[in-house]
Amino acid sequence: MTTVAPDRPRDARTRVQMPARRIRVAQIVTKFTAGAGGVALRGALALDPERYSTTVFAAEGGALTGRAEAAGLEVVVVPHLALGRRVYPWDDARALRDLTARLGAGNFDLVHTNSAKAGALGRVAARSVGARAVVHTIHGFPFHAFQARPIRGSLITIERALGRITDYFLAAGTVTAADAVRLKIAAPDRIRAIAPPIDAEIPVVTAATRLEARRRLGLPTEAQVIGTAARLDAQKAPLDMVAAFAALERRDVHMVWIGDGELRAETERSIERKGLAHRFHLLGDRMDVPRLLPAFDLFAMSSLYEGLPCSLAEAMAVGVPVVATAVCSVPEIVLGGKTGLLARPHDPASLARALAYMLEHPRDAARMADAARAHIGDRFHPDAFARDLTEAYELALQFGSARHGTRKSS
Repeated sequence: MTTVAPDRPRDARTRVQMPARRIRVAQIVTKFTAGAGGVALRGALALDPERYSTTVFAAEGGALTGRAEAAGLEVVVVPHLALGRRVYPWDDARALRDLTARLGAGNFDLVHTNSAKAGALGRVAARSVGARAVVHTIHGFPFHAFQARPIRGSLITIERALGRITDYFLAAGTVTAADAVRLKIAAPDRIRAIAPPIDAEIPVVTAATRLEARRRLGLPTEAQVIGTAARLDAQKAPLDMVAAFAALERRDVHMVWIGDGELRAETERSIERKGLAHRFHLLGDRMDVPRLLPAFDLFAMSSLYEGLPCSLAEAMAVGVPVVATAVCSVPEIVLGGKTGLLARPHDPASLARALAYMLEHPRDAARMADAARAHIGDRFHPDAFARDLTEAYELALQFGSARHGTRKSS
């Protein structure tokens, strides 16, 4: 357990310049797994440990808990933090009370929230205990074009209200940041576009790494393999991927989906109905995803909405050709015909055409994979994210200091 130092005079500007102790950060994330949880963990580990002390708050069952604790981070389980995207009034109210109590007792200087559920409950809790500063990362919006208009409108209204109690925003990609400004969720001077960090030590595709990855997956070395890493939920549209894969009508191609979620049973039924059970493999959650990526001839993403997904950047860094739906900030790194191919979201036929082209034109696919590695460069390196995160925290503390000063003088 981290020992909390005695409280200091509440002057954030002084603390930013000459901290009397390490700045205490509470990272709040719903699922402490790959995705938002992985970004939160890599960010916490990349910060200067002499300047920052981070505690992670998350729902129980997080696959990254062991890795975080082994690195010296404290992980606090919030028992009633519901994992679903829907509103669960009883559980959400209990989670809010628990978060509020724990944040108040922890004497945190800054609260950093991630994703929709943790972002809403965490920011309300942080403000209720008078946190010095509140930062929120938009990994992807909770609203999207395929929702009913009243639901989408209500969610935008909620995000605008939460934006008014947020000192600074980080957004996965410039398109996501621009949308947050356009929709009046974030002020233009209080948001920064970031590239979420990926693991620095990712094995690139070679004959040896491909052979080892195929061995781990139990796949024949001569097969063509399409793969992805994502949750089996509505956002990631696994049923669209099943339909697109079936439309290929290629018996020599296997599909690998790494990840689990609430749509697993429905996805399995769809795979069975289409007669794909021997070639469409659902692996569930895995902790060795970077080592599995070289097994793929092609990485595919069928999401309906995204920020700037780490899995896509990892595939590009490994050197695997990519096909992805043209949503949110994805076209910033998947430049159609140059670094990969884009497909329309919620359109399996469009996705199937892009997959087929890559499989049938391996030279073009290899050219795009090489261009993709050059295009992303070091943009997703943890060190680059650490610089963004440090500057964002200092700005948030300055904005929070001004807010507290205004409140005292009013």
